[in-house]
Amino acid sequence: MKKIFLLALVCFALFGHDMYLKMDTFFLQPNQQAVLDLYNGTFEKSENVIDRDRMLDASFFGNGQRMAIKNDQWTEIDSMTRLTFTTGEAGTWVAGVSTKARTIELDADAFNSYLEHDGALDMLNERKTNNLLEEDAIEKYSKHVKAIFQVGDTKTDDYKTVLGYPIEFVPQSNPYEANTGGTLKFQLLRNGSPLANQLVYADFVSAKGSHSHNNTTHSHDGEGEHSHGDEDNVHSHGNDGEHTHDDKKEVHSHGNDGEHTHGDKKKVHSHGNEGDHTHGNDKEVHSHDNNSSTVETNHTHTTGQQLRTDANGMINVELTADGIWYLRTIHLVTTQEAGLTHESNWATLTFEVSHAHDETTHTHEHEHEDGIPSYVYWIASLVIIGGLFFFFYRKK
Repeated sequence: MKKIFLLALVCFALFGHDMYLKMDTFFLQPNQQAVLDLYNGTFEKSENVIDRDRMLDASFFGNGQRMAIKNDQWTEIDSMTRLTFTTGEAGTWVAGVSTKARTIELDADAFNSYLEHDGALDMLNERKTNNLLEEDAIEKYSKHVKAIFQVGDTKTDDYKTVLGYPIEFVPQSNPYEANTGGTLKFQLLRNGSPLANQLVYADFVSAKGSHSHNNTTHSHDGEGEHSHGDEDNVHSHGNDGEHTHDDKKEVHSHGNDGEHTHGDKKKVHSHGNEGDHTHGNDKEVHSHDNNSSTVETNHTHTTGQQLRTDANGMINVELTADGIWYLRTIHLVTTQEAGLTHESNWATLTFEVSHAHDETTHTHEHEHEDGIPSYVYWIASLVIIGGLFFFFYRKK
């Protein structure tokens, strides 16, 4: 009974192998060295690195040109796949990665749990409605991720470039012309056409008051500072609540994203190199960061705004706070393809949002609270200093 209980707990913890492109700040300067991380796991913690042969496309788009990212430009830092690069000319840039499809076999319970905890609720409801909750699944899946970042002050139309991925989010206006409190519209495309009635999640993590425009630190009456450009002012997401799927001894994978088995150990399926874990009999072992004793409960990936695309594939995201924002969706359907029951395509998009920097919302007070101009205090200070100097000089 204890083993069964622990197995149930792990089932709630293991799901969560989204992919994201992330930066410490999405505000950069021209010809600046920068870091782009490919996260595989949750938005706040990468569980595993991604093998380069898993990438069908990795590229930048800016100033009207697309530039391929070569496989040997990536490195591994702990559980992240990292790209160190030098930014180009000022403008709004797009980065993207698209992966090859992989296949995974899931028993019915594991598949239902995955649908619930990763937020593929439409498929879960379909299974409930059609009495299919006892049906196992063989799923083909792939992941397609984008990030939009701003270099310098010049805003360009490159943000709306369609990279041609099987599924992707496309902003309908420049994210870096929007500010906290506003709304951004996005279109979701599936094979280049609007994807209607698709469930999308939008959420953010705090940027901790830091984003980069230049090397000037702005102070708002001493009530808190944020840096516009000091590269040392970075923020990280995710040293807590981590879990990975990467015990290399396990035998099936979701592509190069991660491996785990469900049920009979003789079954082989792949989440790639994301990590490994097993589901099924009491003898199976679940590994999260190579530590099977660490278990998270009540772990879901459905936080934030829950949105649904309209007939034109559009959603409106309310930008409720400063921070690094991300959109995520899983388009999961049944398929008649031989040897499969389902096909899924995963999409994410990341960008950063800050408050407006103008005279009304980003002020640097030069007046005292009672309305007396600050220069009056400077003059008074000089008079007092001069008076004291004259007094002591005469006394001497």
